[in-house]
Amino acid sequence: MPLPPSPSEALSTAVDGVEVLGALSPSRAADFMTCPLLYRFRTIDRLPERPSRDAVRGTLVHQVLEGLFDIPATGRTPERARDLLVPAWERLLEAEPELAEMFSGDADDDTAFDRWLTSAREVLDRYFSLEDPRLIEPAERELYVEALLDSRLLLRGFIDRLDVAPDGRIRVVDYKSGRSPSEAWEGKALFQLRFYALVIWRTRGVIPAMLQLVYLGNGELLRYVPDEQDVLATERKVEAIWRAIQLATEDGDWRPHRSRMCDWCSFREICPEWGGTPPPLPEAAPADPCGLTAEDVG
Repeated sequence: MPLPPSPSEALSTAVDGVEVLGALSPSRAADFMTCPLLYRFRTIDRLPERPSRDAVRGTLVHQVLEGLFDIPATGRTPERARDLLVPAWERLLEAEPELAEMFSGDADDDTAFDRWLTSAREVLDRYFSLEDPRLIEPAERELYVEALLDSRLLLRGFIDRLDVAPDGRIRVVDYKSGRSPSEAWEGKALFQLRFYALVIWRTRGVIPAMLQLVYLGNGELLRYVPDEQDVLATERKVEAIWRAIQLATEDGDWRPHRSRMCDWCSFREICPEWGGTPPPLPEAAPADPCGLTAEDVG
């Protein structure tokens, strides 16, 4: 199954190798930090991945929450959100018919699908225990952002929600359908929002007043107040990641890194850490290996 076109294609500045040396999204940067070979499989080889039920449920919930804010404030209720769920699924299925295959391995496909849809409703209900959408008027939803650094590295991605207070303060909000991380993993979880804080600072000249992760899996909020030192440190980090990616590209050395994340990896069968053999590197690398994927959009 071929990969769908990148959601950034119609929006992003082209990578020409001169004015723009490369592009990086928070998801692709996280891939490289997790495992350079995972980055290679996704961005250089562009190997297809079977969609997971958890990931598709997250996409579905994101779409419902985006649509919820199209409704006048008084109508943003749990009942209305549940009403949006099935139509949102039907739109997803129309765009990607192969998603129906997620349930083809179960003895009772209909029961499996019903359980999955019920879990999506539960995730949506949990959102209302964390925020009252009747009191929120987002300035932007699914906002595409990009910033070209002095190093000519292009940072880009999609922000789930951007709230702007009357005094101009900005809050960056990202929805996660999973559970909140332990304290040891909080920094990694916040990397994505620090990345977006850097992009906003470079494009708008303002550091967001609040970064907020909304964990719908267990109903928790993770909030962080960044400062200039944070965004400068993030800029140094993404440029270091890009230099490491360039070095791996030049050497063809994409080393696997075994971790707990291997349990969820689609490529274990071809990973040397698990007795597999990667395919040969493509003869020609893609012109823009860091195109955004559905993961970046939510």
